[in-house]
Amino acid sequence: MKKLHHLTSVKIIVGLILLFFIFQACKTEKKDAIKETDKEEVVEIITNAMDFQSIDTISSGWNTFKYINKSEETHFFLLEKYPVNKSINDGRVEVFPVFQNGMDLINEGKPEEALKEFGNLPEWYSEIVFSGGSGLVSPGETGITTLNMKPGYYVMECYVKMENGKFHSVMGMSKPIIVTNSESGNSEPSENFSISISSDQGITYDATKLPLKGVRSFEVTFIDQITHENFVGHDINLVRYDDNVDLKDLESWMNWADPKGLIAPAPQGITFLGGVNDMPAGSTAYFRVNLKPGNYALISEVPNTISKNMLKTFKITE
Repeated sequence: MKKLHHLTSVKIIVGLILLFFIFQACKTEKKDAIKETDKEEVVEIITNAMDFQSIDTISSGWNTFKYINKSEETHFFLLEKYPVNKSINDGRVEVFPVFQNGMDLINEGKPEEALKEFGNLPEWYSEIVFSGGSGLVSPGETGITTLNMKPGYYVMECYVKMENGKFHSVMGMSKPIIVTNSESGNSEPSENFSISISSDQGITYDATKLPLKGVRSFEVTFIDQITHENFVGHDINLVRYDDNVDLKDLESWMNWADPKGLIAPAPQGITFLGGVNDMPAGSTAYFRVNLKPGNYALISEVPNTISKNMLKTFKITE
């Protein structure tokens, strides 16, 4: 009986060990399955200098863009949906030079002549649909933006200015992107914090539910869209800034039509972390960022952001 009892005990122990390993195997398989389904396909865009390195064709629907700025200057990317039968070659001949000539005249102190030059934009320019993109991204930073893309022909552009006043777009920072009729199958992201922006209310959100530190997803809804004094629509840019930064300097720098605006170098003590570029009224997009303790601002790339309520600040604490 004692021997039989011993054998029974051994069987029980062996059985428990087997159950333990089976449980761990199942647990591992489940963990791997979650990891597999959580994988996110992204459209990677890399800037090394005055360039966009990316694929040329993407699917329609929800797409997440990972913009990696490896250069020494601040950049963004804006996706412009061109009208039928127009291409980047038309833009480089009929659009980019007009803006550069106008900017040169502004720098020369000739605003009236600059305004006249902007009148030389082709009629089809008004048919371009500005369809989002990243906010400004500082050197060494990465911006992650998710957009719902419609099929069509797009031009990717950055028009931050070099120290000599030349737009990055005329220096090579533009390229075509084709969005096909094939759906990506990606789902709309979830959000941790919702923002709205409009021409009459500015940037609005629930100040009682500010995001906490860590990786957070921001939802941005464009209530309306207008063309501001500097010929662009409103957008959202996330900034982390040092305690000694004067936000009025940031406000001035965000206006490209100012000779000292949107030009290298960016203001000291400022780190741009992405956001969502211009989009049509009714659009919703997302951007994701790892929030560290510090001072933050949401700001639009338009003149007079403070009076338009398009410069809002908040803090992330430990």
